[in-house]
Amino acid sequence: MTFRARPVRCPQPTTVPSAGQVTALQAVREYPAISLLLTTTPSAVLAHADALRLDTLAEQAASRVPAELQPAAAPAVRRLHDLVCRARGGPAGHALAVFASAGTGALIRLPLPVRDRAVVDPTFATRDLVRALHRTPRHLVLALNARQARLFNGVADSLLPALTPAFPLQADRPAGDRSGRADRTRRSAAGSSGPDVGFLRRVDQVLGAYARLHPAPLVIVGDESVTTAFRQMSVNCARLAGVVRGNLVTSALPDLSARIRHTLDAYLHQREAEALALIDRRAGADRVASGMPAAWLAARTGRPEMLAVDETLFYPARLSDDGDTLTPATDAEHPAVIDDAVDELIELVLLRDGWVALTSPGALHQHGGVALALRRR
Repeated sequence: MTFRARPVRCPQPTTVPSAGQVTALQAVREYPAISLLLTTTPSAVLAHADALRLDTLAEQAASRVPAELQPAAAPAVRRLHDLVCRARGGPAGHALAVFASAGTGALIRLPLPVRDRAVVDPTFATRDLVRALHRTPRHLVLALNARQARLFNGVADSLLPALTPAFPLQADRPAGDRSGRADRTRRSAAGSSGPDVGFLRRVDQVLGAYARLHPAPLVIVGDESVTTAFRQMSVNCARLAGVVRGNLVTSALPDLSARIRHTLDAYLHQREAEALALIDRRAGADRVASGMPAAWLAARTGRPEMLAVDETLFYPARLSDDGDTLTPATDAEHPAVIDDAVDELIELVLLRDGWVALTSPGALHQHGGVALALRRR
C-alpha cells in the first residue's frame, strides 16, 4: 500500500501529550493498534525527507498485519492513511507519533527525538509519550513583584497565561493617592519596608485554588525580597521546582520561558536522583525486582511503587500463556512478539497505581536497565 498526501488543508497535530491523552491511548485494547514513531526536523511543514520516511513506516506497519486478518484490519489501515496525510501537511516538532486503530486515532508532535519504528500490537506504543511527560513536565510559573502577579501554564518550552480570571492580580492602592505615598506611609507605620504581605497572601490564595484543580510543579519568578517573603508565608509551595531571580512580570513569554529552562532541567535531574535513591533504599529491604522478566512478574503479582527504566532500553519479548513470564525475542516483527515489552510494563505499573521514572542511559546498569520498587504487602 502506498501512502500519498491528499490536497486538503490539514489540521495541526497535538503539540505535547497530556496525561489524560496518554492514559486514554494506553487503555486501547484492539488489534491491530498501529504506532508510528519518527524523529523529525522542527519546521512549519513536515520536511519532504521526513514525509518519505513516514510513508515507509506506514507501509511497513500495514504489511505486518497477517494476510488472514487484513479484512478486519482495513478500518485501522484507513485511519492510519488519513493520519499520515494530515501529518504531511502539518508542522513538525522534534518527533512525530501516529496512533491508529479501528476506533482510535491520534497525531502528536513530541519535543524529544525518538527511535524510528513501526509497531503493530494489540496496544499502542506509548513509552515515548510517557518519556515526553517525564522530560518536559507541565508546570506552573508564578511571576510576581511587589505590586502584581501573573500565572502561566508551561509545557516544554511554551508558556501560556493560566485560564483563570484571578490572574493577573494587582495589589490594592489606597484611594486618593495615585503616587502610592499613602501606601508607603502605611507600610512604614507598620514597621516594614518589605513587600505587602496582604497582597502576597491574596496571591497565595488564588494560586492554591488554581493549583488544586491543575496540580503541577511550580516555578516562582521575582526579585529576592518578594520571592523570599512569598515562600515564607505560602502554603502552596510543596511542589516547588525552583526560583528564578528577576523582575520579569512584564517580560515577553519566550524570554520568560528561556529564563526558567535551567531551573526545570535541574528539577528533572533531582527527580532522577530521588528515583535512584528510592531504588537503593528498597533494595536494602529486598523490595526491588531487577531486569525485565523479574520486574514484569513483580508488577503483576506484587504492589508496584515506582518503576525506573533506562530511557534507551527496548525489549522485544514473547509472553507466556499465563501472562507471567517474558522471554526476550530477536524476531521483533513476528506477530507473536511484543515489539517493546517496556511499553507494556510502564502501562501495567501505572495501571496498578505506581509511578514511573525514566533515567539517563547507564544509570540503571546494575539492574539491567529496569528496576521496580515494591510496596510492602
